[in-house]
Amino acid sequence: MTDIPATLAVVTIIAAFAVCAVLAVLLWRARNPGRPQEVIIADLAHQQNDAAARLQGMIASLQQGQSQLQKAVNDRLDSVSHRLGDSLQKTTQHTAENLQKLNERLAVIDGAQKNITELATQVTALQGVLSNKQERGAFGQGRMELIVSDGLPKECYAFQHTLTNRMRPDCVVYLPDKRPLVIDAKFPLEAVTAYRDAKSDDERRLAAARVRADVIKHVNDIADKYLIPGETQDLAFMFVPSDSLYTDLHDSFGDIVQKAFRAKVVIVSPTHLMLAIHIIQQIQKDARMREAAGQIQAEVGRLIDDVTRMHERVLKLQGHFNQANEDVRQIVISAEKVEKRGARIAEVEFVEDGGAADVLPVPIARKLEAGK
Repeated sequence: MTDIPATLAVVTIIAAFAVCAVLAVLLWRARNPGRPQEVIIADLAHQQNDAAARLQGMIASLQQGQSQLQKAVNDRLDSVSHRLGDSLQKTTQHTAENLQKLNERLAVIDGAQKNITELATQVTALQGVLSNKQERGAFGQGRMELIVSDGLPKECYAFQHTLTNRMRPDCVVYLPDKRPLVIDAKFPLEAVTAYRDAKSDDERRLAAARVRADVIKHVNDIADKYLIPGETQDLAFMFVPSDSLYTDLHDSFGDIVQKAFRAKVVIVSPTHLMLAIHIIQQIQKDARMREAAGQIQAEVGRLIDDVTRMHERVLKLQGHFNQANEDVRQIVISAEKVEKRGARIAEVEFVEDGGAADVLPVPIARKLEAGK
C-alpha cells in the first residue's frame, strides 16, 4: 500500500515536467519564430535530458524520504501496536477480574434472593399458622416443649400430665419436693394485634379491654384448673411464646401482670422460661448433690464403724499374740530347766555298795558311807 502513493507521485511529477516542457517549447517558439527546427529539437532534447536528470534525482530523493518515512511510520506503528497490546492485555485481565468479582457478587445476591424468597414463604406459612387459633396454640405448645426438653432430662418433666382433678396441663416439671410445677402455653395474639393496629383512641380502648379480658380469662383458667394445694407447686407459669407480645403486656398492661401474680400465675416469655428451666436444673442438681452427700455421709459412718470393729479385732489379735509370746517364753524357761536338770543327771556317777548288785548314784553312796 505504501508503493502505490509513491508511484502516483512520480507519474504526477513526470506529467508536470512534460507539460512544463511543452509550455517552454511553445513559449520559445513564440519568442524565436525564425530559428531552425533542428536547433529547436536539440535544445529541447538537451533540456529534456536535464529535466530527466533532475527528475531522476528528485525521484531518488523522494524514494529515500519515502523509505525513511515508511521506517518511521513502521516504528511508530510497532510502538503503538505494542502499547495497544499491553493496554488490551491489562484491560482484558482487569475486565476478567471485575467479571469474576461481579459473578461472585451475583452469586451472593442470588443466594440472598433465595433466602429472602424462602423467608417470605416461611413468613407466609407462619401467618397462616398464627391466624388459626388451634394451630397457634399448637405452635406455642411446641415451642414450650422444645425449651423444656432441651433444658431438662426426661425424668424431670412430663407433657399432658393428668392431675388428680383429671385436668391435663401442657407441661409439668418435677421439683425435688415431688410436687410438679405447672406450665401452660397461651397465645392471646388477636387482641394484642388489634391493640397494636388501633388507629383511634376508641379502637385502642376497646382493644385494650379485649386484651385484659382474654389474659385474665387465661390466668383464671390456669389458677382454677392447675393449682391444687398439696399436689402442685404454689405457682404456675403462663407461657407466652413471643417476646414482643410479652413486652407489650408488661409495658402497656402492667395491672394484668400484677393480677396474674396475685393469682399465683407468673407470665413468662421464651427467654424467661429458658432462665427458669436453667434455675430448675440447678435446683435439681443441688438436690441430687445433697442426696448423694447424705448417702456418702451414711457410707462414711458405716466405714467408720467397720474401722472401729477392725481396730478392736486387731487389739484382740494383739492380745492373743502377746499371750502366745508369754506361753512361748514359759515353754522356753521350762525347756531350759529340763535341759539343766538333764545336764546334772548326766554328771551323776554310779558305784557298787559292798559287792551288792544295786548300783547307787555317787552322792547317795557317800551319804550311806557317812552314816556307817
